[in-house]
Amino acid sequence: LATLAVSSASWTAENIKIAFIDPLSGPFANVGEMQARAFQFEINGLNARGGVLNGTKFELATFDSKFNPQDASIALKQAIDQGIRFVVQGDGSNVSLALSEAISKHNERDPDNRVLFLTYTATDPALTNDRCSFWHFRFYPDTDMMTSALTDIIAENKNIKKVYLLNQDYSYGQAVAKAARAMLNKKRPDVPIVGDDLHPAGKIKDFAPYVAKIKAAGADAVITGNWGNDLTLLIKAGKEFGIKVDYYTYQAGTPGMLQTLGAGAERRIKNVGPRDMNLPLERSIKYIEAYRNQYKEDLIFQTPATAMRMLASAIERSKSVDPEKIARALEGMKYEDLAGEVVMRADNHQLIQPLFINSFARADGKDVKFDWDHSGLGFKTERRIEGRDTIMPTTCKMERPQ
Repeated sequence: LATLAVSSASWTAENIKIAFIDPLSGPFANVGEMQARAFQFEINGLNARGGVLNGTKFELATFDSKFNPQDASIALKQAIDQGIRFVVQGDGSNVSLALSEAISKHNERDPDNRVLFLTYTATDPALTNDRCSFWHFRFYPDTDMMTSALTDIIAENKNIKKVYLLNQDYSYGQAVAKAARAMLNKKRPDVPIVGDDLHPAGKIKDFAPYVAKIKAAGADAVITGNWGNDLTLLIKAGKEFGIKVDYYTYQAGTPGMLQTLGAGAERRIKNVGPRDMNLPLERSIKYIEAYRNQYKEDLIFQTPATAMRMLASAIERSKSVDPEKIARALEGMKYEDLAGEVVMRADNHQLIQPLFINSFARADGKDVKFDWDHSGLGFKTERRIEGRDTIMPTTCKMERPQ
């Protein structure tokens, strides 16, 4: 505590504070804590390189959302009361939607103290469609973008005869189920969806009843947007029950999952997302290695780095810390990210970036560069989808400040 107090006292009043609002307690605390470290790691790097605007540094302030929109809204008010004008969040699209609407209302009521909102994992398509906001930018692909890529590979696999959908019962899980059903019916109408279950997020301790239903339905494959402990416990129950299905996921690799499944993860799990651990780019390899060396854990998301670097670039371009000027600088911005060029759409504030289909295989330092979760397995890159091929139509009707 004394060390933290000295560290906090060393910050100057001119620092740009970033409010991190995500679960730091409860069933998803392990994920939230790792994501906070990913932001701190990137902020340390930006500060070490001189910060922005001739030496202005960034400072991270963490707030516990408890994976609850009401608690997140309370945390947002606390952050605003502390003079913080930049908010990052990712765990729970239900939380993201609540924060986005609260920030838009705040900015309308108090235009002299506006707030900018950056999401780095929340994937409900509504965030950049019907419920888009000028004050919100998403640095992660939405559910529809990822489901399109995932159902493409399912459509190519003629061994799949029956599919089961199992997802968390909130806006994100509901969006996964909706998109998977629509896209799979179009691409593989011969493959029936033999189950479509939603379960309370972070509440299920034993997934055996769900696994029993999957087995009884005769499914070959499970599409699940589950993340954190909900994915680990599902995989664990499937292993204990002895079901032979392929899992098609969006958030594989969360802490403990690979250790739980062991060698059974090989060729049984496909994951889609913007993460590629095997890029032949020195800057990417060095970044991942530096994080692993410092925290002795895996870098589960690279989007915190993307969000912070593009925010820093927008601050430099606008020569301002004013959220409106920074937002306008972010619109249409092209940036050379760890995986190549990314572009922030101006019409709905959705980042366009490469997507990757990964499976798990033995880490060999070459095709599979990094051992993940101390399991001996790692991400094997099976396919890269260029950003231009992920673009979706948008229903966003952006209302910009005059």
